[in-house]
Amino acid sequence: MRVHIITDMEGVSGIVKGAQTSGGAPLYDEGRKLYTEEINAAVRGAKAGGATEIVVMDCHGAGEEFSFNSLLPELLEPDCEFVVQQDWTEYTAFLEEGVDACLLVGMHARAGIQGGVLNHTVSGKDYFNLWFNGTLVGETGIHAAVCGTWDCPVLLVTGDEAACVEGRELLGDGLTTVAVKTGLGVQSARQIPPVRARTMIEEGAKRALADLSKVKPWNPGSPCEIKVEFKHTGAVDALRFRKGVERVDSRTISVTADTWWEAWTTFYF
Repeated sequence: MRVHIITDMEGVSGIVKGAQTSGGAPLYDEGRKLYTEEINAAVRGAKAGGATEIVVMDCHGAGEEFSFNSLLPELLEPDCEFVVQQDWTEYTAFLEEGVDACLLVGMHARAGIQGGVLNHTVSGKDYFNLWFNGTLVGETGIHAAVCGTWDCPVLLVTGDEAACVEGRELLGDGLTTVAVKTGLGVQSARQIPPVRARTMIEEGAKRALADLSKVKPWNPGSPCEIKVEFKHTGAVDALRFRKGVERVDSRTISVTADTWWEAWTTFYF
């Protein structure tokens, strides 16, 4: 069984402040350790659940040389390999080879969700709302669409309660979720201590892989329209001459293609 573990920092137990997720900030070193140990828990659970090949992809944009490079390699469980990618959503080689399941670890809620710790959509891109064929999504939806492009289902979401609810609403009740904290605000939460949270994630990963059919690969549909509402006009100004991009209004673009991946790559990279 081949398993892809895709990870982010904001949904990790113990992380509630932006400085814990920002490369070079004083609290970032602490955040990296908390992050890596939750990844390790998922690796152990996947191994116990029957995974024979595990590839971890760090998807946290911490800034500069730390982007997609936040996990601590020397602390990582040996029963996996890991990827440092150049651009977010750019690494697809493992999926293209054929992957049985994806586990999402450390997820956060989409922008604007009350109680979503450090909620946002596509950090650094100034997204306000994002729709795939009319379905409002956050980063969990983006990862699910990437994986679904190559027929890989997302079977697990861990993070705060808001991220877990978002995952179930999108992917169905068959999705295994592990909530390691409940948001009280954008930078506050009631949290499960990391040691216990890791045990929960390990058990959740093993449980998620017990039935690969309980969640289907997610496909937003074909043809696919991606619509992005940005927080300001500058992002749309920068894209207005990109082939295939339609300016809907001062802060919104629309891209339509035969497949979600074609639409995404038209404007994102």
